[in-house]
Amino acid sequence: MKKYSVIIACHNEQASIARVIDGVKQFVPDAEIIAVDDGSQDGTAGVLARLEGIRTVTLPVNGGKGVALRKGIEQARGDVLVFIDGDGQDDPADLQRMIQENEKGHRFVNGSKFIGAIEDGGISRPNYWGNRFMSGLINLFFGSTVTDSQSGFRVIDKQVVSPWRITATQYEIETEMLCKALKAKVEIFEVPVTRKARTGGRTGFRRVRNGMRILFTILRERLT
Repeated sequence: MKKYSVIIACHNEQASIARVIDGVKQFVPDAEIIAVDDGSQDGTAGVLARLEGIRTVTLPVNGGKGVALRKGIEQARGDVLVFIDGDGQDDPADLQRMIQENEKGHRFVNGSKFIGAIEDGGISRPNYWGNRFMSGLINLFFGSTVTDSQSGFRVIDKQVVSPWRITATQYEIETEMLCKALKAKVEIFEVPVTRKARTGGRTGFRRVRNGMRILFTILRERLT
């Protein structure tokens, strides 16, 4: 039987992180849960300290989502890596379908809100079109049909990830992992998921700065 490691990066997610972890425990009951606190300055650390059945990795300084996820990958002991955001916008119930597809043999399962549902407040209009543009560019460069290239909601066999040298430090990590998988001829199997509105906290995503990092990552992965 496969062992699943759920990696949750969080930065100032006091309002949502306990609910996310409770959902993961409900829908992936035997999973190893790794919460990476990326230098939070609110009460996130205190919430994590009170939760049972998880491993917490604390980064003293906020390094970015890429840094946090890379640290989680290093710590994971499972055969399969599960990624879910700590802001509560991903629905842990969707993990059931994603893991079912992994059990069927799909090594890279991508949760797509664009073939699923986006609730009111789930994504801003600029981010919506930015994601669609980046997804289209990746499909053009790599001959793929991905609909949600910036999804942070994924289930990936560890054997797929292990050979990679991931360098991303911020939100471009989803793009880097996706492009590396496409270059390795790994099928990207997408399932519909629901994207919810935030219930608290603030996103650290900056459209121009992070958008440029994502674009650079696509170009670099295409040319190297």
